[in-house]
Amino acid sequence: MVLTIAAAIFVFGLLVLVHELGHFITAKLTGMRVDEFAIGFGPKLISHRWGETVYSIRAIPLGGFNDIAGMDPGDNDAGERGYCAKPVLSRMVVILAGSIMNFILPVILFFGIFFFAGVSTPNPDPILGTVMEGKPAAEAGLRNGDRVISLDGVETKTWTDFVNGVKDNSGEPITVVVQRGDETIRTVMTPVYDNQAKKAVVGVMSSVKTHHPGIFEAAQLAVNKTVAIILMMLDALYKIILELSGAELAGPIGVAQMAGEVAQMGFVPLLNFAAFLSLNLGIVNLFPIPALDGGHFAGLVVEAVRGKPMSPKALEYTQKIGIFLLILLMVLATKNDIVRVFTGG
Repeated sequence: MVLTIAAAIFVFGLLVLVHELGHFITAKLTGMRVDEFAIGFGPKLISHRWGETVYSIRAIPLGGFNDIAGMDPGDNDAGERGYCAKPVLSRMVVILAGSIMNFILPVILFFGIFFFAGVSTPNPDPILGTVMEGKPAAEAGLRNGDRVISLDGVETKTWTDFVNGVKDNSGEPITVVVQRGDETIRTVMTPVYDNQAKKAVVGVMSSVKTHHPGIFEAAQLAVNKTVAIILMMLDALYKIILELSGAELAGPIGVAQMAGEVAQMGFVPLLNFAAFLSLNLGIVNLFPIPALDGGHFAGLVVEAVRGKPMSPKALEYTQKIGIFLLILLMVLATKNDIVRVFTGG
């Protein structure tokens, strides 16, 4: 539980910090007055005024905000330094900067992982790389580095043989023989069905072979992986919209649960998870839904085409629709989280 909470705070805190930093830096560069830069919501835990801006950390680490003067044209006390008084292009840059930072962060994280930890590829041999605590393999006494010799008397020559020997045996005990150094160990483990993987699992990952690239190769690999994940996410979103299915949506509870599970595997997997989630946040924030950055940007595009802002009443209606849609998505995601928690999916 402590690891899950710590991992969730780290991931949420990192993504929010980077996202809000994008808005903050561009607001400052375009001459806007920023009254507060906050990480989290709710009561202030720590705050310090530096120049005209208050920097604060708040109690609920599930978001953050920049209090930019003049966001509401009717309450602009910053004159020419107010958001509403700046050219449309400047406001577009500020609005898009958060998501852009969420796309830049994974490149930096992947570069660091590849350069310092190396590029890992799955080992085809049936050697256990990571045995997760509390899972069937760990409960059966298996350890990292064990080489699987057989499952229920059937020889296991490759990692694929091991996976195939486990995936269709949910709830059925399997006799497993492993080699640990000079010792041969026989034990019994019972796979459990994983609703997300749609197969029986025992809580292990394969061992890996590691290659350490140079700076330029690591940078190229980081960009390539980031682009590949973005394309994969866009394809997944297209299928979700096409099928009108929200079964894969996860809210804060689900993300925290996943962060805790990934953290058990180590800090590098947690950084990979943070990079994946950052791209997710960047894409979703660009949806043209009022109350999201994409919705604000769409409104600025309309203003640029019309030559004047939308009327206050039109803005009010679009904001209400956006908030309603966000609440609907959050309710659906939270429902999915609760179902996963109680069904073990």
